[in-house]
Amino acid sequence: MIMAEKKLNVLFIASEAAPFVKVGGLGDVAGSLPYAIAALPEGPDIRMAIPLHKAIDQTKYTLETVTSFDIAHKNGPITAEVFQTELNGLTIYLISGEPVAEADLVYTADTRADGKKFTFFSLAVLELCKQLDWQPDILHAQDWHTAPAVYALKTILKDDPFFAHTATLLTVHNLPYLGNGAGPALKAFGLKPAKKSNLPKWAQDMPLPLGLLTADKINTVSTGYAQEMLTPEFGSGLQKFLKTRKKDLVGIINGLDMDAWNPASDKAISANFTSDTLQDRGKNKRALQKELELPQDTDAPLLAFIGRMDHQKGIEIALEALRKVSDLSWQAIILGTGDPDIEARAEALAEEFPQNIRTIIRFDGALARRIYAGSDMMMVPSRYEPCGLIQMIAMRYGSVPVARATGGLRDTITDYKEKGKSTGFLFKKAKPRAMAKALRRALAVFPDRQEWEQIQIRDMAQDFTWQNSAVQYLDIYLSLLKSE
Repeated sequence: MIMAEKKLNVLFIASEAAPFVKVGGLGDVAGSLPYAIAALPEGPDIRMAIPLHKAIDQTKYTLETVTSFDIAHKNGPITAEVFQTELNGLTIYLISGEPVAEADLVYTADTRADGKKFTFFSLAVLELCKQLDWQPDILHAQDWHTAPAVYALKTILKDDPFFAHTATLLTVHNLPYLGNGAGPALKAFGLKPAKKSNLPKWAQDMPLPLGLLTADKINTVSTGYAQEMLTPEFGSGLQKFLKTRKKDLVGIINGLDMDAWNPASDKAISANFTSDTLQDRGKNKRALQKELELPQDTDAPLLAFIGRMDHQKGIEIALEALRKVSDLSWQAIILGTGDPDIEARAEALAEEFPQNIRTIIRFDGALARRIYAGSDMMMVPSRYEPCGLIQMIAMRYGSVPVARATGGLRDTITDYKEKGKSTGFLFKKAKPRAMAKALRRALAVFPDRQEWEQIQIRDMAQDFTWQNSAVQYLDIYLSLLKSE
């Protein structure tokens, strides 16, 4: 790790962060990564800023009023109000104002309205630094929602001496979400479209592409996804542009909160266990079968899917793959919500195989934990997966992943090819036939209880701690330091 001569000032900005507000995986990352970076021996003065969404329960936190100021807009200035709290030693700023306060949801389908909210927030965090007279050495933005801050530093604030030595890092958690439709909002706040850039013409006024254009460094959440972003299949139309920034693009795998996800202490599961007490894990399987009224057969492999029912997560691939292996003995649990059509297909499959499959259409965090602890295999058939959290949690709980070899899944799972090395079963093509073959390979190994337990032990021994990621992020920060 590169060593710093002085303590760095890092401003970490995100649209969501647990425990304040969490909609997706970004909330988990923002709720863990800044703390892990701050905890390093050479950790910086890292502070986080998020919007003060309506979804945040303000009664749970002590919010201190910090300041208020105006952000310029074509229809007249908009007042930003800033509140501060501290959580586990980390300073967090929560920013409100008309675009944030009037929004009922964290994200909506109306990108024009979201564009106004998040552009306002992005510009407000920069002005906040000036109000506090706290100069960030690094601005670390996440996804399209905070990319306008990166773009602003390189355009309307490029001659501002206060930010003369502020470098920028933009983390891409999900490339297809470009902020399409937010262009008018950017322009209304004075952020004009790019001109004569390497971006495609259609992307000149989109927040994420503009951030990718102007960030000093870009990273995404796995090495595999960083490579895939440069291809037509995964590049969202930006692959040619991203190749021009290849030297500034790196992949850093996300971490997992190993304390929050710990089968040895998880109160939501029927029986706690470790890799040394795997015999106790079977109690969770039996309890899960009883809870969901599945046949009490401990010899039947219990498969599971947990996640969003949408195109990205590839649940339809798993549904068809299960049908293709219906000649074998197994049980399956499907938990999640999403596309109504896909939900209906999942329910129809359970009706077709009433002795084998249970489909639960709801978000249920406690049940998800019981499934992690009781299932034998976790199906992760994602069409693309920048990092993936499901496979990490599953491995932590001894549920062996059967996953598509893409993005972070490929980076975190070692395919079963020979005894002694595997942590799961991978398939390359996002096709039911390919997944069915992987399921057959897994189902063929499962009866060898000694071999299967060795896979589980290797899974549970994986080091997915955030510290590994934090060290890599700190090295990027230090490499970006600008000379005085």
